[in-house]
Amino acid sequence: MFNLQAPFKPTGDQPQAIELLVKSLQAGHSFQTLLGATGTGKTYTIACTIEQWQKPTLVLAHNKTLAAQLCNELRQFFPHNAVEYFVSYYDYYQPEAYIPVTDTYIEKSSSINDEIDMFRHSATRSLFERKDVIVVASISCIYGLGMPVEYLKASIPLRLGEEYDPRQLIRDLVNVQYSRNDVDLRRATFRLKGDVLEVVPAYEDRVIRVDFFGDEIEAISLLDPVTGELLEELERINIYPAKHFVTPKDQLECAIENIKAELEERLIGLEKEGKLVEAQRLKQKTKYDLEMLKEVGYCNGVENYSRHLTGRKAGQPPDCLVDYFPEDWLLIVDESHVTVPQIRGMYNGDQARKKVLIDHGFRLPSASDNRPLKADEFWQKVKKCIFVSATPSNWEIEQSNHQIVEQIIRPTGILDPQIFVRPSEGQIDDLLAEIKERIKQKQRVLVTTLTKKMSEDLTEYLQERGINVQYLHSEIQSIERIEILQSLRAGEFDVLIGVNLLREGLDLPEVSLVVILDADKEGFLRSEKSLIQTIGRAARHVNGQAILYADNFTNSMEKAIKETNRRREIQLKYNQENNITPRSITKKSSNLLLEFLDISRKLNNQELEKVSENIEEIGLDQIPIIIKQLEEKMLEASKNLEFEKAAEYRDKIKHFRSIYRH
Repeated sequence: MFNLQAPFKPTGDQPQAIELLVKSLQAGHSFQTLLGATGTGKTYTIACTIEQWQKPTLVLAHNKTLAAQLCNELRQFFPHNAVEYFVSYYDYYQPEAYIPVTDTYIEKSSSINDEIDMFRHSATRSLFERKDVIVVASISCIYGLGMPVEYLKASIPLRLGEEYDPRQLIRDLVNVQYSRNDVDLRRATFRLKGDVLEVVPAYEDRVIRVDFFGDEIEAISLLDPVTGELLEELERINIYPAKHFVTPKDQLECAIENIKAELEERLIGLEKEGKLVEAQRLKQKTKYDLEMLKEVGYCNGVENYSRHLTGRKAGQPPDCLVDYFPEDWLLIVDESHVTVPQIRGMYNGDQARKKVLIDHGFRLPSASDNRPLKADEFWQKVKKCIFVSATPSNWEIEQSNHQIVEQIIRPTGILDPQIFVRPSEGQIDDLLAEIKERIKQKQRVLVTTLTKKMSEDLTEYLQERGINVQYLHSEIQSIERIEILQSLRAGEFDVLIGVNLLREGLDLPEVSLVVILDADKEGFLRSEKSLIQTIGRAARHVNGQAILYADNFTNSMEKAIKETNRRREIQLKYNQENNITPRSITKKSSNLLLEFLDISRKLNNQELEKVSENIEEIGLDQIPIIIKQLEEKMLEASKNLEFEKAAEYRDKIKHFRSIYRH
């Protein structure tokens, strides 16, 4: 059972929102929207809804960073349930491509993050074994993931007291992509010493130990991989494959014959069109791949033959993460105004690249079936869905024909910011006066511009007039961006200038004023939704205000101002009726690093150093990930004969292990 743990109870309009969402789910309605203003506790509302609904849930976010933040929050709310993290496992990915204009072929190149791959396997394992599962995923979940039926069929069930030939068990492990390693036992490897088999599964970093007495399984236990300490004794366990794509031998042989048949048919078509170079290229490339598949069972770019390997028909959608969920699953689409268009756009971008490869003889036509789901294919799989956004788009609102649940009241009683519209003439001098006033009150200011050049020039102008100011835009690296925001919260400077300050997680309670320059220049950055989101950056301060500099009232401005004022009236009325005095949000600035940095991915040296400095703020579940990355750095340094640096890493590892054990 889902069991929510939180130090507070629903307040404001959260109880009403939770009740309406749950009633709609119970009534069998497919789509609904939670329209929650910034800072109203939408994640907590969704957590309460999940607890009451008691069904496996997929939470969809539009990037890895937001997914990591949501996963951490939900793990705090559900410490005794399975909250999993499923995002793309590539640290670096360059897809295969061909540029006809310059006759340039680009081979696929990638770097897989082992930790994230483990989290993906952990997610699918939990979906097979538990009902209390929340999977927080990025859009990568709509890409092909092998067939759930074959994946489950290939799992190896072990039970206490049953007979199982150890040699046959080793063959079974090799068949599901595990490798033997008697020296360095790591993920997706095993070793056999006498009557003891030890396996590190693909989906967790604990060791499964199987003790045999002859052919009988005498004991099954879980061990700590570092200390070898006994963690748990089990009566049964399933060992799942090390790869999601599992193809039985007979199916592989059938796939090879089908690929040969498609190749012959395609070569005839290319020769008829007079594309002899393309035909020769395709023949050479595909025959080499077929030899590899026949001898090794794998080839570079094997995913391009996925239609044949899984036995799908042409055009049939691939199985993906959602097919691992049971029938009664629930979908939560976070920041739906950004996430939904991503679902819509994935297929077309993928097909445009594949079409060029197919037309020029680099791939067979069946390669186009190695693809993400089309938007309509994805939504057909969804039975129950809640869109969550402060500014849902028209599409979500149209789909939510039963109800749109509003959540406008903040637990802190803070109102939406007051909005002032001022002429652009003399706007810089006026802005300077406003900034000085906020500095006196030890408050922070955000300023949004339309271009990077303008943000840099304005920063330079304000610095010349004695203002402590910095700018932030896309050319600034991730870790530096974190440091800038950390410094803003700590009061090391007072004003932050940027082009697009809508980045998820940009929750700065110290900001009391948001300034939007050129607010009347219609476009993406000055649309109704962007204006509402930008104004909302000041919605965490009790004296929050927004100034829009403009010479004309655009349609977007009018709608944004009207919506903000409507919310203010509702919030003010609620505060008066319940005798609530607004109070600013208090939030430890030391946690900002962890909010922005996805620790599950492989960090660079600078990021690893920053995380090490903030180790006290990191959850215990994250420390083994940091230790593993530090071990890799230590070995790398010792190979390069940098022994002092290796010793530094060794000392850090010892320190972190002592923290973890205590």
